[in-house]
Amino acid sequence: MDNVAKEPFNMSDGSVICYTPTLATTNGVWQGDNPLNFSLPLFVLQLTLVVLSTRFFLFLLKPFHQPRVIAEIIGGLLLGPSVLGRNEKYGSTVFPLKSVVVLETMANIGVIYFLFLVGLEMDLSFIKRTGKKTVSIALAGMILPFLVGVGVSFLLRDREKNMSMGMGSYILYLGITLSVTAFPVLARTLVELKLINTELGKLALSTSLISDVCAWILLALAIALSEQHISSWASIWVILSNVVFVAFCILIVRPTVKWMIKRTPEGKPFSEFQICMVLIGVMISAFVTDVLGTHSVFGAFVYGLVIPNGPLTAAIIEKLEDFVSGLLLPLFYVISGLKTDINSISAAGRWLIVLMVIPLACLGKILGTTLISAFFQIPTRDGIVLGLLMNTKGLIEIIVLNVGREQKVLSEEIFSIMIVITLIMTGIIPPIVTLIYKPRKRLIPYKKRTVQNSRLDAEFRVLVCIHAPRNVPTIINLIEATHPNKRSPICAYVLHLVELTGRASAMLIVHADQQSGRPALNKTQAQTDHIITAFQNFEKHVGYVSVQPLTAVSPYSTMHEDICNLAEEKRVSIIIIPFHKQQTVDGDMKDTNPAFRMVNHNLLQNSPCSVGILVDRGLNGSNRLTANQSSHQVAVLFFGGPDDREALSYGWRMSRQQRVRLTVMHFIPGKDATRPPPTDQLNTEDELDNQNTNTGKSDNKMDEEFINEFRMMAANDDSIVYMDKVVNNGEETVSAIRSMNNVNDLFIVGRGQGTSSPLTDGLTDWSECPELGAIGDLLASSDFETTASVLVIHQYVEQGTEGEDIFVTEKPWQTSENYHNVKQHMGRYTTAPVYIGQPLF
Repeated sequence: MDNVAKEPFNMSDGSVICYTPTLATTNGVWQGDNPLNFSLPLFVLQLTLVVLSTRFFLFLLKPFHQPRVIAEIIGGLLLGPSVLGRNEKYGSTVFPLKSVVVLETMANIGVIYFLFLVGLEMDLSFIKRTGKKTVSIALAGMILPFLVGVGVSFLLRDREKNMSMGMGSYILYLGITLSVTAFPVLARTLVELKLINTELGKLALSTSLISDVCAWILLALAIALSEQHISSWASIWVILSNVVFVAFCILIVRPTVKWMIKRTPEGKPFSEFQICMVLIGVMISAFVTDVLGTHSVFGAFVYGLVIPNGPLTAAIIEKLEDFVSGLLLPLFYVISGLKTDINSISAAGRWLIVLMVIPLACLGKILGTTLISAFFQIPTRDGIVLGLLMNTKGLIEIIVLNVGREQKVLSEEIFSIMIVITLIMTGIIPPIVTLIYKPRKRLIPYKKRTVQNSRLDAEFRVLVCIHAPRNVPTIINLIEATHPNKRSPICAYVLHLVELTGRASAMLIVHADQQSGRPALNKTQAQTDHIITAFQNFEKHVGYVSVQPLTAVSPYSTMHEDICNLAEEKRVSIIIIPFHKQQTVDGDMKDTNPAFRMVNHNLLQNSPCSVGILVDRGLNGSNRLTANQSSHQVAVLFFGGPDDREALSYGWRMSRQQRVRLTVMHFIPGKDATRPPPTDQLNTEDELDNQNTNTGKSDNKMDEEFINEFRMMAANDDSIVYMDKVVNNGEETVSAIRSMNNVNDLFIVGRGQGTSSPLTDGLTDWSECPELGAIGDLLASSDFETTASVLVIHQYVEQGTEGEDIFVTEKPWQTSENYHNVKQHMGRYTTAPVYIGQPLF
């Protein structure tokens, strides 16, 4: 039975595969059945090998920023006749010809539903709003590579004398393959290269979207012209009938779906019947276009394109995308690799053509893109990089090659040649772009990287990171309590952190216009819209606060890089990011996502400014917005060191808010406290904090000056309570903190209380989260029963900047108008002029 099919992957030659009632499932090995003689066990084995091979290559290629499609095609090449398939026993056992029908059917179902999802995620209004620049660059970048494809078709045609197709369809298939750009693959590549938030990345993404639409139009035309044994009139009928199908979808299907959406009450989920009817429509559309003479994927794509964006789109994507994109679509790429036999490219002249076509096609797209970019006054360097990015290939090219092979327009050898060309062109783009293009500009070094060093009479910039809408209320209340005012307005950059999942829809949320009333494309954008709306309402109702919403789409392993880059670009003084645990109803602290902890850890190690980790238990014991409604009790626990000075500086800012009462507890070692022996070498991060590289002063001396000045400033301020607390060990420290537990809504503590400090002795022995420091870990633990939130602050310590003047760190109350008041209060008044950045004493 294995030898019934005479031509692999193509059953149009009349070969017959016999099926018996017992062919799908086996009765078991104990009855003497070989599982691999039955279609279902064989398919499960094949799918398992596909997943393992693609994941293996994905792991190997990840450091090189290679798109997932590369790993999937290489996995197919490994399993196919190019490598393992050369062993006849392996090929006849694991991938026998009788299994072709099942494999190709499942792969094509995956492609049909994936193209439906691509159409579903594309916003027609976005395409309509595309400007002349984007359209011009997309078309200019396609013309020269298409001409290269024409030349290649003549070079390869000489050995294809037996082909029944006309030269026109042959040229179309090769031209489309070399000229178009894969939008989903490029979107992923831009994120991997950290270009998605740049102007160049936005232009590349929108340009590739236009290129994708052009590719579908050209593919439909190529299929219509390549049908065998039909006249030119029949080709015209194919084109006209498909035009009628598109018109039917726009005029009938789209209004019908809109009517169905309107009948569903807002906020209520769509019924299973409604979603089922939409999904059945995908198969019907695919069937209709296949019957009309074009490929089934064209019908699925058009059908998805006409369905209006909104809650129905989000519901369908949520149900389908992981299964289709994660399991069925890779099967299609692997099938393409299985069909490719590199050994069929036998002649040296063919390999010479491969080596010649790749640079010609790349240079053609680069040249076309650069010329038109220069017309729109885009820098030449950016135009070249844009042209390189436009050479990214993916799904549409693989579909074109598979359709050309099925239509017998492309032979086995040419199919293999074009797969290799597509693979190499896509693979070389990320390394080249990484090598020649550095998107970050040389930023002017800024000194106000800390709260302590920020003036109270200047704009205070803060970057707040959001994982989910649950983080929003407490962060908004925290910003409002930080006292934005006319002299010191707050500029808050709100960054929604989104995990990179490889979905094109995740990339679109970065660039979608935030217009009120516009429906979300998916659940992620719905969350983004909710977060942005909440902060925009906050901006309207609270004066002297400006909010700039942003979105970062990255893998969790590199998410901290986006945060750090944005913090340095926006020149913020502090980054506030949520803790990776949330308090449950019964008071326990549970992990929300362990990957968040890795982001926080990496951020602490690499941040260009101070970092605050917010343990969110709400303010006033509530997770609701309370801005402009109630007062806040804030406690700062001061042990000493740069982190604690930063925490006290932030608490000082909050104390200026009328509804904030600040309590500062200064912990002082008692007579019985055991002091650690001095060491000649500084090994730990906490010990490094005890040496200030900017001034040469010891931390103890700086702490003494800092706390004395603060105590004098707070003496006449009724909203501030200052107290000294003498303790001898960690147990007494915990008792003192517990005495404050029931009266505060927020604790602000420094991260760097040293592990060798007698005041925290024993607190780190059972530490669960060392990134919070000894006291922060205590306050964030489930054992410390409290409803108060905790802000753990780590101060940025500058290691010295070459060529930059170093000033003694300012105190937060050192503004130009109150310097004299401070000195007079301290009994050290002088008539000498004082400048910002100059030490007081």
